[in-house]
Amino acid sequence: MENVVLPTHRPPMFNPSREQSRRFLFETWRKYRSSEPLAGLETIAIGHILDHPEYHPVLSDPERYVERDYRPELSETNPFLHLMFHVALSEQLSIDQPIGVRAAYDALRVRFGDPHEAQHAALDCLVEMLWRAQRDGTPYDVDAYLDCMRRVRP
Repeated sequence: MENVVLPTHRPPMFNPSREQSRRFLFETWRKYRSSEPLAGLETIAIGHILDHPEYHPVLSDPERYVERDYRPELSETNPFLHLMFHVALSEQLSIDQPIGVRAAYDALRVRFGDPHEAQHAALDCLVEMLWRAQRDGTPYDVDAYLDCMRRVRP
């Protein structure tokens, strides 16, 4: 065991770069449009891509958009980040991690009456939790995340 070298970073599939995430979405959209089979996370991502037709022109033009920066201070929404947050939420819901996220989301779905609108409300809570942790240099506050989902109303 003394010769075992542990990795010092996580593999890209668990910590993709901005370009890798974008290329994943471009490729998923390309494969879907070409009627090629989708696998793994592509099957989750395509549902969210289809729910956002406003992003289809961006995903159809990788050379133009792969390096584009989006500036929230100019009210620009980053379509790649938005879609990947949808994918992250779907993954959380599929394994109920953090524990209780599925029940909180199910209650949101009932309150909103629309799964996509409920996802956006949940994403607002997720983004707020991530922003606070980054701003304060603290661990993720899962309780605050779930409380936010429980409190939000249409």
